[in-house]
Amino acid sequence: MGTLVYSMQVSLDGYVADTTGEFTSWAMPDEQVLAAVNDEYSKVSTYLLGRRMYQMMAVWETNPEVIEQSPQSTEFARIWQRADKVVFSRTLETVATSRTQLRAQFDPEEVAEIKADARGNVTIDGPTVAAQAIRHGLVDRIDMLVCPVVVGGGLRFLPDRRLDLSLQHEQRFDNGMVQLRYDVITSREISA
Repeated sequence: MGTLVYSMQVSLDGYVADTTGEFTSWAMPDEQVLAAVNDEYSKVSTYLLGRRMYQMMAVWETNPEVIEQSPQSTEFARIWQRADKVVFSRTLETVATSRTQLRAQFDPEEVAEIKADARGNVTIDGPTVAAQAIRHGLVDRIDMLVCPVVVGGGLRFLPDRRLDLSLQHEQRFDNGMVQLRYDVITSREISA
């Protein structure tokens, strides 16, 4: 059985993109951070992605300039390409990458089955689709790559839900980023 991991780069104030949708100016890892990311992602057998995250990540198979920008980028592309991918989208009609299946909607029973059958970790990438998995109690671990910036608003990393967590790992990087890994202990609705 695999571990379902929600993992993203996030601002110090908890956003994956600012109010304009921008993140590339502050969430770009250097080679040291990419090496740590590659180490974690080398254990992934399946990526579960929302449409926007899939379209952003597909470049790791479709754009040679991105793939070849550095040795760690090339390694990440290799890791990405060998894993299975499931994309949840009501608007996409086709996918541009290999080993990729398209689903019209998030099905918690199917995700639980993917997790149960996984031969490695399963990641869920994108805050919208991850929120659904969190609400259904499917996420086992939350990994955050905290960037040294406060953006003041935008697309939130976590949904409005109480999560009790246990810190399992922390690592500081020379560029000011910090990697945090938490096991999810419990998840429940926040009462108003």
